[in-house]
Amino acid sequence: MIPSQTSRMAPAMSTATGGIGDKLRGAMAVGKTRWGMLALVFFATTLNYIDRAALGVMQPILARDMSWTAMDYANINFWFQVGYAIGFVLQGRLIDRVGVKRVFFCAVLLWSLATGAHGLATSAAGFMVCRFILGLTEAANYPACVKTTRLWFPAGERAVATGIFNAGTNVGAMFTPMLLPLILHAWGWQAAFLCMSALGGIWLLFWGLKYFNPEDHPRVKQSELDYIQKEVEPEQAGVPFSRILRMRGTWAFALAYALTAPVFWFYLYWLPPFLNQQYNLGINVTQMGIPLIIIYVTADFGSVGGGILSSFLIGRGMNSIKARLLSMCLFACCIVGVVMAAGSANLWIAVAAISLAIGAHQAWTANIWSLVMDYTPKHMMSTVFGFGGMCAAIGGMFMTQIVGHILTVTNNNYTVLFTLIPAMYFIALTWMYFMAPRKIPAVTE
Repeated sequence: MIPSQTSRMAPAMSTATGGIGDKLRGAMAVGKTRWGMLALVFFATTLNYIDRAALGVMQPILARDMSWTAMDYANINFWFQVGYAIGFVLQGRLIDRVGVKRVFFCAVLLWSLATGAHGLATSAAGFMVCRFILGLTEAANYPACVKTTRLWFPAGERAVATGIFNAGTNVGAMFTPMLLPLILHAWGWQAAFLCMSALGGIWLLFWGLKYFNPEDHPRVKQSELDYIQKEVEPEQAGVPFSRILRMRGTWAFALAYALTAPVFWFYLYWLPPFLNQQYNLGINVTQMGIPLIIIYVTADFGSVGGGILSSFLIGRGMNSIKARLLSMCLFACCIVGVVMAAGSANLWIAVAAISLAIGAHQAWTANIWSLVMDYTPKHMMSTVFGFGGMCAAIGGMFMTQIVGHILTVTNNNYTVLFTLIPAMYFIALTWMYFMAPRKIPAVTE
C-alpha cells in the first residue's frame, strides 16, 4: 500500500517492512468505513453468483424434467450472455451518469425478480427468456463493484479490495451446491429460484440504508476521506462515449478481459455437468458438493491472495502497472496444469488441477481489474469497465456455442476445452503488456 500523509498512519509507516499484516492494520487505523462499503458489494457479488451457479448445479434435474439436450443448455446460457453483453455497456454508462447507488439498487431489484421468474418456466424457451433478463440486469454488478472500489480505495489497496469483493463469486458458487440439495429435496427446483429471489430483497434493504459515496457518507472520518482521495487526477464530467472508445486503455482492457472472463463462466456452467458425467456424481452435498466446495474455496484464496501479491509489490516501491502485470504472469503459469483435468481417471486429481487453475484465474482477475482502475479516471471508470464487460460477454456468447458444439461432435469429451484454456491467458497478457497505459491519461486524449 502507499503510505498516507496523515498522522494516523505513523504506526503503519514505521513498520513498512514488518509484513503485509502490519500494513493492513495500519490501513485500518485510518478508518473502517470503506471496508463496510466493500462488504456490501461482496454480498451483492455472492448473490449474483448464487443466481448464476444454481442453473449449472440443477442442470441434470432440469434436463431430465424438460428433455434438454447439450445444445439446449448451451443456448440457455447463450441468451444469458446476450443480455449480459447489452446490460454491461448500458449499465456501466448509467452508473457513471446517474450514480452507483441508484442504478445498482434498481438492477438488483430487477435481477431478483428475474431469478424468481425461473420458477414459472416450463420449457427451454422459457428459461432462455428468463436468463436473458437475468443477464441484462446482473450485468450491473461488476461495473458497480469496480466503481465502488475505485471511489473508496487508493491504488495500494485496490487489488486487495477487488480480490475480496470478487471472492463473493466463489462463495456464491460454493454455497450453491451446499444449500440447493436441501431445498430441492424439500420443495423442488421451483422453490429454489424463489428462495434466491428473496435473498436479493434482503440485500436491497442494507444497500439502500447503508451505501453512500465517500464525500456524502455521514460517518466517514476526514482522515479516511483524505486517505482515499489523496491521488490527484483530472476530473471532468460528461466525457463523450466516442472519446472513451478512442482511448488506448479502453481497448487494452476490453480485449484482454474478453479472452479470459469466459473461462470462469465455462467453469460455472459446465463444471457440474463435467464432474457428473466423468465421475458419476449425483446432486447432493457429499458427491457433487464436496468437490465444488474444494474448488471454490481455493478460488477464494486465489482471489484475495492475488490482490495481496501486487499490493505487496507496490508497497515495496514497484510501479502499480508493473506489479499487476508481473502478478498476472505468475498466475497465468499456474493455470497450465488444468490440461490434466479432462484426461484424469481420478476425481481428486482433476479437482486439484481445476482448483489451482480457478484460484489462479481469480487472482488474475483481481489484478486485471485493479490494473484498469490504475490507469482509468474515476469519472469514466464504470463506462470503460462496462464496455470491457460487454466484450467479455460477447466472448462468452461464442464460448457457450463453441462448448456446446465441441461436446456434441466429440460425444461430451472435454479434453480440447481444457487444453485451450491456458493459451487464452498468455495471449491476453501479451496484449496488456504492449497496450496498457502506464499512467492515468489526460481526459482529452
